[in-house]
Amino acid sequence: MPAGADTHSEGNGQNAPEQRRILGLAVKWWILISVSTASFIGGLDGSIVSVTLPVMRHDLGTSVAVIEWVTTIYLLIMSGVLLPFGRLGDLKGQKRIYTLGFVIFGISSVLCGMAWSAPTLIAARGMQAVGGGILFASSPALVTRHFSAAQRGQAMGMQATMTYFSLMVGPILGGWLTDHFGWRYIFYINIPVCLIAIVLTSIVIPHDKPEAEGEGFDFAGAALFILGLVALILALNQGHAWGWTSLPIVALLAVAVGLLVVFVWYEGRTEHPMLDLTLFHRRRFSATSFSALMNYFCVNTVLFLMPFYLIQGRGMKTGMAGLAYAAQPAVMMVFAPIAGTLSDRLGARGLASVGMALQGCGLLLGSRLNATSPISHVVLAIGIVGMGTGLFVAPNNSAMMGSAPANRRGIAGGVLATARNCGMVLGVGFAGAIFTTFLARGTPAALFDGVSAGLAFGACGALAGCLASLVKPRPQDQAACR
Repeated sequence: MPAGADTHSEGNGQNAPEQRRILGLAVKWWILISVSTASFIGGLDGSIVSVTLPVMRHDLGTSVAVIEWVTTIYLLIMSGVLLPFGRLGDLKGQKRIYTLGFVIFGISSVLCGMAWSAPTLIAARGMQAVGGGILFASSPALVTRHFSAAQRGQAMGMQATMTYFSLMVGPILGGWLTDHFGWRYIFYINIPVCLIAIVLTSIVIPHDKPEAEGEGFDFAGAALFILGLVALILALNQGHAWGWTSLPIVALLAVAVGLLVVFVWYEGRTEHPMLDLTLFHRRRFSATSFSALMNYFCVNTVLFLMPFYLIQGRGMKTGMAGLAYAAQPAVMMVFAPIAGTLSDRLGARGLASVGMALQGCGLLLGSRLNATSPISHVVLAIGIVGMGTGLFVAPNNSAMMGSAPANRRGIAGGVLATARNCGMVLGVGFAGAIFTTFLARGTPAALFDGVSAGLAFGACGALAGCLASLVKPRPQDQAACR
């Protein structure tokens, strides 16, 4: 099938194996359970590790700067492998690559738990990031393949609920495991989950014929992309710590821009590109990709700034601050499946744009907070951002994946996951730069002014995402979603 061809295969009953039932439940719902397991373990791993970093640092006898690389290396490597493994799923079959993700994640979790020094832990986390990247890149493609357009939003909403649930329970579970068994068990807990997921995947997910069979893998493009994106994300991630005008940051940005420009040039000329640039000729795909980037930009702006406001600015204890912030994933959990189901009936564009608009309202409300604002106003602002996110994610993801042809769904899943990671880094990077600029003033109100300015800037990102969500698809894009 040509790279730019539309497909109407999903939803037309071509997946006969999904008509089977296991324990009274249609196979496609078992497939969703398997995919949701990946969403849960991915979200859990991200949130459960951050809360135990101080304990790891003390136990391994290292510095804060070194232990931070436990999270940084995970983000860097995962971001780099998302597109290549999304492409491999199209070439080799999504089930095979997806199962490989659980195998790598499980083995690396054992190695993380057995780490005897900070460098070995960081190395094992890098390996774990490869497994996590495979799971995040393959999951959207599997949902899109096995659910018709009439149920795709509902399925993605339920999948998103598992992610938000893991983000909410991760810090609590991580603290409990560390207190009672030690920090190594936050990694060991992944092992039974991975084993169950591998067995479930082997039973319920049908063997799939590669959609892009016969096409070659673009090794040169993969290398250019990985190196360029890793350089970019490292610069954005460390910019506020190393200094935005420091030589390392300027050099990394220059290298990143150079490599990514060459990557785009090369992908437009190679016969079987890793990233099919014709996907972005589709107005719907481009708009939803940008909206996804802005969504995670906004969410992580709040995630970065609110702890400073609550703990340093308002003097709250860490536990109480975490409880206040839990309003966001809790609200997201409620609205994600509702929005997904509604998008199947009403369409994605309206719900996604309302979600981004609500995110902007929540960020603007947060930007009005000061040293004496009632905590109820804080929770309200965080909750509105969560509501907007819950309304946005499933409809937008469904529209994005549905606008990609069958032989490019793995790539589309990789683009979606890359947009999430880049949005996370951009949100923290810009929020950190604005916040530290205000803190440098040294005035009594500097902290509150910095938080306010950062959240207001995030609201601008939400506005941009809202406008992108309102873009109407071309008729051929609309047809590809049916």
